[in-house]
Amino acid sequence: MKITRQLGLRPGETGPVVLAFLYFFFLLASYYVIRPVRDEMAIQAGLEQLQWLFTATFLAMLAFVPLFGYVSARFPRRVLVPLVYLFFAVGLMIFLACFSLLEDISWAARIFYVWVSVYNLFVVSVFWSFVSDIFRREQGKRLFGLIAAGGSLGAVTGPTLAAWLAQVLGVASLLLVAVILLMGAITMVMLLNRRQSAGDERAPALHGGIFDGALLLGRSRFLQGIAVFIWLYTTLATFLYFQQAHLVADAFDNSADRTSVFAAIDLAVNSLTIGMQIFIVGKIMSRAGLGTALAAVPVCLMLGFTALAAIPSVAVLIGVQILRRAGNYGVTRPAREVLYTTVERDARYKAKNFIDTVVYRGGDALAGWLFTLLKMLGLGIGGIALLSIPLAMLWGWIGYRLGRKADAG
Repeated sequence: MKITRQLGLRPGETGPVVLAFLYFFFLLASYYVIRPVRDEMAIQAGLEQLQWLFTATFLAMLAFVPLFGYVSARFPRRVLVPLVYLFFAVGLMIFLACFSLLEDISWAARIFYVWVSVYNLFVVSVFWSFVSDIFRREQGKRLFGLIAAGGSLGAVTGPTLAAWLAQVLGVASLLLVAVILLMGAITMVMLLNRRQSAGDERAPALHGGIFDGALLLGRSRFLQGIAVFIWLYTTLATFLYFQQAHLVADAFDNSADRTSVFAAIDLAVNSLTIGMQIFIVGKIMSRAGLGTALAAVPVCLMLGFTALAAIPSVAVLIGVQILRRAGNYGVTRPAREVLYTTVERDARYKAKNFIDTVVYRGGDALAGWLFTLLKMLGLGIGGIALLSIPLAMLWGWIGYRLGRKADAG
């Protein structure tokens, strides 16, 4: 059919792609229902504590990664992935009870912020590990953008529900909605596992010690390059996030209003991403190569930071934030995940999970303290943007080199 050709689908791929699309839809819809709740909890906990919350998230990652390594060495993929999602679903139900029963939720709000930050990276990292285990590198170039569009559709649906339900049912009720959507993701995982032949299941479990992810990273220059690429990304993202949190806190006094505003920002970003993922990113990766795809957003962000340094206004800041997030979801993330189709299966789960969690959140924590230091030194939006330009340049150069190496291999 013409539509399947336009989407890059070949015979036998439609079923798995649709299931993976729906899997990512439910997963990100679940997360984006509670993301504005997390951002609101950061304000309730106190913005002066934000860098501490980022540090606590990093420390939580250090505890979760060994636990994940232990579990992944003992369960096959068809059990491991649903088990991870069930674990986080139970956690959300516990927080729902806390927010409903406790009078003072300040400490629950802080813990919830850390929990959701861990939840986000773990569930998405496991998704891409699972998908890269099913599709080959050539398929990934054609199909990962399309599959990622399922997540973007979920990322539009989630904040739409959150913006509406926060006013109608209250903030805490959003956690139950997130759990229901997470059950939909688990259903898609089970259907995908059922479609895979015995030969595609590969090793029943990921063997080795719980610190294998760090050891694999230490032995591979390619994986180290991915880790630096992600560290630079998260540093720039954290700078923009801190600015956004302060601006919204200054502009709105009501909790439900702030939650709705955060949801509206998410909706605007994710709405811009879908067409890019369906029709553009696959063509860029297949025709121009992974290097071009990985360098495209850093180059655009260099221009954005240059504009922000010249005109340090709220409007420009929001524009750069939208550019950064939409570009990441629409181009950088699908291209980055194709890199993992070139490495061994242990690296796809253990090293990737270590990079996507510990390295990512470690970069967040470091950037949070760096941002605080820069603010203490008197730097405003323009000054921090100026310092971000060379980081964006380095980010783009490393991405280009990684993509070229993956294409050659």
